[in-house]
Amino acid sequence: MTTTTQNYPKLHNAAWPGLVGKGGEGGEPPLSLDTMLDLTAAAEAGGVRFDGIDLFLFDPHVEINSSDKQLQSLADQVASRGLVIGTLVAPVWPPTGGGSAMGEPAERDLFLQQVEKACRIGAALKSLGIRPYGCIRIDSACDPGSWAKNPQENQRLIADTFRRACDIAEKHGERLAAEGEICWGGMHSWRHMIELLELVDRPQTLGFQADMAHTLLYLLGHNAPEDALLDADHNWQNEDKFYEKYQQLCDALRPWTIDFHVAQNDATVFGSGSHDKTGRHCLPDDPNGKLDIAQAAGYWLRDSSGELTKAFQHICWDGCMFPNNVMQDAKTWNKVLSAMVDVREAHGWSEEK
Repeated sequence: MTTTTQNYPKLHNAAWPGLVGKGGEGGEPPLSLDTMLDLTAAAEAGGVRFDGIDLFLFDPHVEINSSDKQLQSLADQVASRGLVIGTLVAPVWPPTGGGSAMGEPAERDLFLQQVEKACRIGAALKSLGIRPYGCIRIDSACDPGSWAKNPQENQRLIADTFRRACDIAEKHGERLAAEGEICWGGMHSWRHMIELLELVDRPQTLGFQADMAHTLLYLLGHNAPEDALLDADHNWQNEDKFYEKYQQLCDALRPWTIDFHVAQNDATVFGSGSHDKTGRHCLPDDPNGKLDIAQAAGYWLRDSSGELTKAFQHICWDGCMFPNNVMQDAKTWNKVLSAMVDVREAHGWSEEK
């Protein structure tokens, strides 16, 4: 592989796989932020290195109540590795200090409090010059089963909470990206995700975050079989059928997409620690992986006529719930970066510095 001639979108790794699904009884210990930064900075593929890191605003990586001094230290910590910061994940869930977006007023206030704190951090990191782009990621912080007890009312409540979150984000000059994942109530199918985005109706502030591992599960209708686009026994050798339905999915969600995760998936679900089951993240060369990563990414990065959307300035790899021994192997990140470079060579562009 030769060095890419494109310099956009920028290539980021995610730090939160060092936390998500870790800890708890019988779980693997978290990996420190320094460890994730070092692994990211050391990766290399064809002369290309990662440009940055996306962060989860939760201990032990980034304290949500960080002082200005702590944020300066974080900026220095990242910059010392030659990286920048992109999208930030707001800790909106009850176990991390937040609350359900469809819960009682006090729970919804906790959700919004975490959004406010995340937006403050995002704006501060911008002012420090370490965060040139990126969103604040949120989800509904509730499960599909609870949502299904009263879908119409619960969707209305989530939309109202998200509109209030948009007010907060706009005050700080931020945009929110709603994570499309089957484990979040009201966002657990592609139809309900679009319904929620349309109910909120703040497209300049609230968009969609597409993760290739999670959106594949949208096709299969996990947690929402009525919205499946592929049969449960789909023959994965039938690529024409797959990409026909993949095009349909992407055409529906792409206009809302403002943040993007490159990933591989084997069409199964998985969860660990306190994280509910969702789309399994696999290594890019996993023999059970169902995606041609560079080809599938093009359906998100290009519009229906094949033109680049340039809707976001960076893309991120998400390797949630990889075992620690896999994450601590330098070869893992060289493979990941190689897949990211392939995506950029196929669907990237060049801009003057």
